Amino acid sequence: MFSTFELDALKEVGNIGAGNAATALSMLLSQKVQMKIPEIKVLPFDEVSKSVGGPENLVTGIFLRVEGDLGFNILFIMQAGDTTNLLKIILHESKETLELTAMEESALKEIGNIIASAFIAALSDFTKLALRISVPSLAIDMAGAILSFPLSLYGCMGDTAFLMETEFEEGLDGVKIHFYLIPDDDKSFSTLLKTIGVRSSDGNNSRGDGGI
Repeated sequence: MFSTFELDALKEVGNIGAGNAATALSMLLSQKVQMKIPEIKVLPFDEVSKSVGGPENLVTGIFLRVEGDLGFNILFIMQAGDTTNLLKIILHESKETLELTAMEESALKEIGNIIASAFIAALSDFTKLALRISVPSLAIDMAGAILSFPLSLYGCMGDTAFLMETEFEEGLDGVKIHFYLIPDDDKSFSTLLKTIGVRSSDGNNSRGDGGI
């Protein structure tokens, strides 16, 4: 459905966004942060829950809406262990369950907001599209319920989700995040990928290494 060139261009944007996010997180945490270059996968939307352990698996979800020249949704999903490990590192306190305090919820939303905003800034710069991002929402629930949330808000979504899997290598060592881009419809995201392809073929090949 999508060419290797288009997917490589999306990976390039993810790479730049990872570098920007690592820099922002480093400033927030006052320590070096490094992220792996994201792996890009294309999934039918009805298979997304399988990629995070099945629809009944308890996970943390952080949702953000992107609007402007194109509309789509961003959804972060973290396994329970990754969520508690992340909170231990950023708040310097023991955490064993997904019963979150207001401070813990705020910290996770801020991490999601930093990573998503870094990606959208890279995407907007790469494509010259005007894009704006919403404030994040957070939920602890079964994966199937979390994935139905954008559908309940906006009524329809495309049949395809783009998964960018990335893992922290330093600073937030070993924490893995599933980062999904879920378009409003397949046409809108096809347009986005073609726009990325046009930009990259025009010689915009700046790269980041996901680190600082």
